[in-house]
Amino acid sequence: MKYRTGLSAGFSLIELLIVIIILGGLASVVVPNLMDKLSGAKEDTVCLLMNTQKAALDTFKMDNGVYPDTEEGFEALLSNPDVDKYPNYNKRAYAKKIPKDAWKTPLVYIKNGEDFELISYGADRKEGGEGGNADILFSECNK
Repeated sequence: MKYRTGLSAGFSLIELLIVIIILGGLASVVVPNLMDKLSGAKEDTVCLLMNTQKAALDTFKMDNGVYPDTEEGFEALLSNPDVDKYPNYNKRAYAKKIPKDAWKTPLVYIKNGEDFELISYGADRKEGGEGGNADILFSECNK
């Protein structure tokens, strides 16, 4: 068996550069699409979490006649904040922990009269924002 030696034994620098350029071009097309899909998946996950929290809040309201106040927030689902105000509070609580969105930030609960709003501040973890950093509102999740 004879092994080849010399210039034809491997890839040339030009061939390697061409392969790198082709892979870079493919990556520039594929990666943004994957990132958009990931962002959309996180938003869908947040909407599912909000639906779960709505169910817990609705159960709280069925037992107690009202939703928790804004100040009581999700803590009211973990333990009874006021025995006199909520005498029919379920002994097993309504949730096991404070809900966090896909970016590990607690959801925001705001009671609006007889209803409420749930908010995730999105990828930037701050109020406001645009695009992938936009806030996610429960009222917009199910549209």
